[in-house]
Amino acid sequence: MTIQLQRVLWLWAGILVLALLLMLPLATWIRVVVMLGMVSVTAVGWVVANRRVARLRESVKLAANVSVPPASFRRPVVLVCGDGLDGLFGSIPELELVVRVTHQGCYVRVPGLDQLPNVTESILALRPGWGAQLSVMFIINPAAHSDEAELAGRIRTFRHQVTLAGQGTSMPLTMVSYFHAPRGEAPWFCWTGGQPSLRVLDAGASVDLADWLRQPTDSALRAMRMQVGVQLNNAVQWLHESVLPHFNARAVGADRGSAVCWVIRPVPASTGGVEGNLWAQRLRDKVALVDPRRAITKAVLPFPDPVLSLIPMRAQRTSRQHASILAMWMFGIAGAVALVNSAWQNTLLVRQVTDDLRRYAPLLAVESQLQRTSPRRQEAEAILGEAAHRLDTYHRHGEPLSLGLGLYRGAPLREPLLAVLSHRRVSSGSMTLPASQPVRLDSLSLFSPGSARLKPDSTKVLVNALVGIKAQPGWLIVIAGHTDATGDAAQNLRLSRERAAAVHEWMLQVGGIPDSCFAVQGFGASQPIAGNDTEAGRAANRRVDIRLVPEVGACVFPTTGPDSHPPVASRDDL
Repeated sequence: MTIQLQRVLWLWAGILVLALLLMLPLATWIRVVVMLGMVSVTAVGWVVANRRVARLRESVKLAANVSVPPASFRRPVVLVCGDGLDGLFGSIPELELVVRVTHQGCYVRVPGLDQLPNVTESILALRPGWGAQLSVMFIINPAAHSDEAELAGRIRTFRHQVTLAGQGTSMPLTMVSYFHAPRGEAPWFCWTGGQPSLRVLDAGASVDLADWLRQPTDSALRAMRMQVGVQLNNAVQWLHESVLPHFNARAVGADRGSAVCWVIRPVPASTGGVEGNLWAQRLRDKVALVDPRRAITKAVLPFPDPVLSLIPMRAQRTSRQHASILAMWMFGIAGAVALVNSAWQNTLLVRQVTDDLRRYAPLLAVESQLQRTSPRRQEAEAILGEAAHRLDTYHRHGEPLSLGLGLYRGAPLREPLLAVLSHRRVSSGSMTLPASQPVRLDSLSLFSPGSARLKPDSTKVLVNALVGIKAQPGWLIVIAGHTDATGDAAQNLRLSRERAAAVHEWMLQVGGIPDSCFAVQGFGASQPIAGNDTEAGRAANRRVDIRLVPEVGACVFPTTGPDSHPPVASRDDL
């Protein structure tokens, strides 16, 4: 992955975290602290990515007059390690990276087995798009080893380093062995996991070994091929006995679909031979022969170009595709966190509003108008009012992201909450703006002058008023007495109260209305409806007003005994 894509991913991760912080219900100072921390982490990740790529690029020390092919190079790129590297690449210092480009592919020298992961990572840092083209070639020359245990340990080391270099995936593996052979034809012999028999790669053709041996018509050439065939069979047997048992499907990654190609090349001379090597030991033990030839230290070995066509090109995602997948995974995780948070916040909202409605709505319905200043009622109104304001704001301006994403559940709760509060507002506002016009009773038709005792013939007037009152059951009945301005003010106030109480007593006995439905008031001459300077005006001011107030639950209180007095409302309540 290129450094630009790594930077974009770090920036994308920072943006997603900042978006989550805006959605989560956190305190402001916590958001600020986390945002600053995330910005710092993003900056550190940006710097670390730059330094890592720079370090990998600096670790690639190319030999003199050597250059890496351009990024557009699309042929196989083979990482070569094992025996006889000098015969392929020449004598190069171990710390320098050597690249050889042929018509069929590109070969990169890996100085040591333990450097295979570093070289792989360095190559991908220089050419991020080469991931699908990489493969590994491991050279095993029996003439370069004298101890089978040491060879087995070397193979195990190679297997481990290949696993590390693959970074969780398996790279195609090619095993190559160079054997001494007579001078003459030297084709490539190979077999893969799906081919039980050897194939001969010669002049661009691939034929079966038996057919290749029968092809020559010249007896000398056929004899030479027969000799090569004998040595080849011997080499194949050695590979099956000493090398193949150390490879298995789990080690080479064949269970992941990566093919393994085994290649043998007879050469007239090989490099890196040691005295008493495994190949000489096999010839002595199996056929009682001793190979008198010595290894040539500066022999040049051919690259296995004909075999590169057998190496499968891995279907690997490009850097952009890989970065896009990582970005989508980040977005998916952030989206899942946001959905879980929204679902949880909606659950808390529904739980809070329903609990408040269940707890405080009955309290508003039961308490009467005269008790609206009680602490319990004020607390209920404040809590439900706050919840209603919150839901109404969401309804008008849209819910916040922490409650949105299609999971908002507060809309069904808004109407019931506003309905409860609307009853409360009508009740409390009815004292200043009555829901019905007052029924005015002339005092002269009810009482004698200066008296608070009802006249015998006042029954008809009171019955008519009672019929209108009982047409609105459950409402608060406010009875208010008034006088004119003549006489003593204190006496007039007392008289007005007594006359209102007399009307209340009659309605209580005759109408069968609970005592809790009444409120009795006396105002004296303080609320005239006409002037007191004329007899007609004074007659109009001497009255008893009966008003109906739409107070929810006003008549649900239990009735009191006959000796009790109804609640008396003050002027301030009107």
